[in-house]
Amino acid sequence: MSGEGTPLKLLSKELGSSSAKGRKIAIVAASWHSEIVDIMIDHATAELQRLGLEKVEVFRVPGSFEIPVMAANLIDKYDGLITLGLVLRGETAHFEYVCSGVTQGITQLGVTSKKPIAFGVLMCEKLAQAIDRNGSDGASEDKGVECAQAVIATLIAIDSIKVS
Repeated sequence: MSGEGTPLKLLSKELGSSSAKGRKIAIVAASWHSEIVDIMIDHATAELQRLGLEKVEVFRVPGSFEIPVMAANLIDKYDGLITLGLVLRGETAHFEYVCSGVTQGITQLGVTSKKPIAFGVLMCEKLAQAIDRNGSDGASEDKGVECAQAVIATLIAIDSIKVS
């Protein structure tokens, strides 16, 4: 099961209601597959607010492939980003190209900017797999919540090395 070893329960205990206070976090989300992505946006937003973030800004792009370029245009204005989308496998190589481009683009931007970018772009074979990961009722995972926690936990970790 893909949820094995997830830090979600550990982070839930470690991150308190003021962990995100004073931070600027934006969500960059694909409009494609909005029935899946909108739930992740709602859950990420709710978790950031629970962690003390006062304002969550959401920026929509047409599809997951456009997420890296929007993130690149936002990264200097925010402490961290959350990226959310869904790429479903079809009958052509398009799936591999989109998944590779999104992954490489977000990874490169995070490393070069030295800012956390939580990766919540689901890459699934079937729609049922996405539903099981987006935090819907009965889902085994909640990538929106996990991404919110990951970006804040990473910012806290970065802060700890700046103090040392």
